[in-house]
This record gives sequence, structure tokens and C-alpha cells, in this order.
Amino acid sequence: MDYKKKVKSFFENIPIAFTKEELEQIEYADFGLNNIAEEGLNLIVYINNERYCAKEMVLLPFQTCPEHLHPSIGSKKGKQETFRCRSGKVYLYVEGTGEKGKISSQIPRKTENFYTVFNEIELLPGHQYTIDPDTKHWFQASSEGAVISEFSSPSDDASDIFTNPHIQRLPTNF
Repeated sequence: MDYKKKVKSFFENIPIAFTKEELEQIEYADFGLNNIAEEGLNLIVYINNERYCAKEMVLLPFQTCPEHLHPSIGSKKGKQETFRCRSGKVYLYVEGTGEKGKISSQIPRKTENFYTVFNEIELLPGHQYTIDPDTKHWFQASSEGAVISEFSSPSDDASDIFTNPHIQRLPTNF
């Protein structure tokens, strides 16, 4: 099965209804790394305006969204986001205590030096966690993959700061 079909099947196999248009407009983010199966993210954005944002995200098995933060700019607070696991299992890493050698995830080898926070939060279906602005974080699906809902303040992908300076937060069109 090709990559897009795998992602679409994750969306189609959870008890959330999607329109045909939403499924046709899935955003495939490879972060400019050309390694989307390992470091990537797949999204359906319901709404993103000046007040709030809501989206669904799919991570394939062991797929990782690279470490980043949503910075405050001037007097404008950075994005605050709540992740809610809908299916599968996701490991979320945020600033705090935690050691690299004691985590459940498999850090991508090619870019492992760009992962610096290891405070692990395990999210199972129905579990959620809120990430404050200006907090470094990254997340990875377990072996079964994961679907995650995100509810947040407005999303401004262009202002996100990634630990890996080679990352470009642009959608991928294959």
C-alpha cells in the first residue's frame, strides 16, 4: 500500500466522520527532510483562524513529528495546544525530567542530535495533554500508529522553531 493510502486508511478507520473533500485535502508534511515515513505528519485542518484551531493528525507506526516549539512573538503568546489521542498510542515528549536512554520511542537515527527533551507522556485513546506556549516538544506513534486531535490557539506554522535547523515546515505534494 502506498503512503497516501495508508494515511487515508487511518483516518477512515476511526469513528470520526470526514467529508470527501477533507480526505482529498490531507496535508502531508515531510519537513523538507525527504524521509516522511520516519519524520513526518499528516493532517486534516478543520479550522484555523485568529481565535482558534482544530485538526486531526495521523502518525503511521513509529512516525515522528520532530522537536519544535511555538514561540511567543512580542506580546503575542505562542500557540497553546491540547493533544487528545483518538486511536493507537502516542509518546509525547516535553521539557522537564526525563532521560534519552529511558524513553519508549525510537529516535530517528539520521537526526537524533536534534532531539533534546525526554519527559515522556504516554497518550492512549481518550487521554489528552496540554502543551504550553514556548515549550519544546516532539511526538511519535507506537507500533500501531496513532490518530490525534489537536485543539489550540491559532496555528502559525511559519513561526514554529524546530531544533533541527534543516527543517522547513511546508506541505509535501507527492
